[in-house]
Amino acid sequence: MGEIQELRQGSVRKHRFNAEDVRIESEEVVYAGFFQVIRYTLRHRLFGGGWSKLLRRELFRRGDAVGVLVYDPLTDRIGLVEQFRVGALQDNHGPWQYELVAGMVSANETPREVALRELHEEAGLQIDDLLPICDYRVSAGGTDEKMHLYCALTDLSGRGGVFGLESEAEDILFQVWTFEEAQGALKHGLLNSAAATISLLWLENYRAKRVLDPAVSE
Repeated sequence: MGEIQELRQGSVRKHRFNAEDVRIESEEVVYAGFFQVIRYTLRHRLFGGGWSKLLRRELFRRGDAVGVLVYDPLTDRIGLVEQFRVGALQDNHGPWQYELVAGMVSANETPREVALRELHEEAGLQIDDLLPICDYRVSAGGTDEKMHLYCALTDLSGRGGVFGLESEAEDILFQVWTFEEAQGALKHGLLNSAAATISLLWLENYRAKRVLDPAVSE
């Protein structure tokens, strides 16, 4: 096997292959409901040369999502939601999960628009000050979902309560935590979603920068 050439663009390591190095033989919708499951039959190039054998892969087509960490920089408090999640039925702490304010991106919506909408629907907040955190692929081995994360800066005084859309059977409790409470929940596995974990790690750095320079806003 020959040596694999390292590809770089500036200081960023590039992928050796791209979408043109995949041959899709067929695409079939095997389930269509609120979400879709697609079965692909395909081949792709191999690092050692040539093409893979014919592969079948099922894809959970979920689309883009948005998560928002709500933060009050004056009181160092965080706004989180708690709600029932069927995917956590086997969780040691039960199926009610602590999470970020979140929602799915519909057609003709931008992630920022979704963030502002969900802040109103799930927390009763009207916010314009959003800081981008990052975006990431949730689990590219089986779903196309991409999560866009933001931090919303706001006054959380007197905030909290039950929210959600009745039309979507939502029962969402928005609550305010201290930063230390959130860190403790993260440590003990009570706050264990990837979106919340990533956002809290980002917040640690943001808080540290504010201590060094109170004028920091991004």
